[in-house]
Amino acid sequence: MTGVSLPAPTLHTARLRLRPFDDADADDLFALHSSAYVLRYWDAPPWSDRARAERFIAACRQMAAEGTGARLGVDRLSDGAFLGWCSLNRWNPEYRSASLGYCFVEAAWGHGYATEAARALLQWAFDTLELNRVQAEADTRNAASARVLEKLGFLREGTLREDCVVNGEVSDSWVYGLLRREWRPSSEPVPGR
Repeated sequence: MTGVSLPAPTLHTARLRLRPFDDADADDLFALHSSAYVLRYWDAPPWSDRARAERFIAACRQMAAEGTGARLGVDRLSDGAFLGWCSLNRWNPEYRSASLGYCFVEAAWGHGYATEAARALLQWAFDTLELNRVQAEADTRNAASARVLEKLGFLREGTLREDCVVNGEVSDSWVYGLLRREWRPSSEPVPGR
């Protein structure tokens, strides 16, 4: 715990709005997290109880109140459709570090929304939280998530062997890191990659 409140921001990109969750998001969150296909690489089973969505929203508020991170809902600007969420958690102001995570509905895949949302959240974090390092993890079978992280400039730093169980199967994860000096806020290519 940082002991410092971290109010969740509202951020805008060309196509998206990232904003704090509210109680009206429970149905959309439940639909997202109850999909076995969407969560096929997660180390937690799909939700079967809608009350999990309400607890998720409460946990987002608690994360902000305790100053450990920000988890934001992501809506498409053109029609207001809920697409998923993006988060920075495990914020450590002493080490100037945090972890990135995201989850999007299947219909949003392949359109660059995860990259766009994560880029906006990273820009906010580097500017506001003055981070030096952001870490992320992806199941080694999740090539799409790995591509998102690499487009953002993250470098694969290693493999956590058999670090979790996904759908009853022991699974490896890749660890990615992004340092402040490597951050490119626009979509410009990173030299040498």
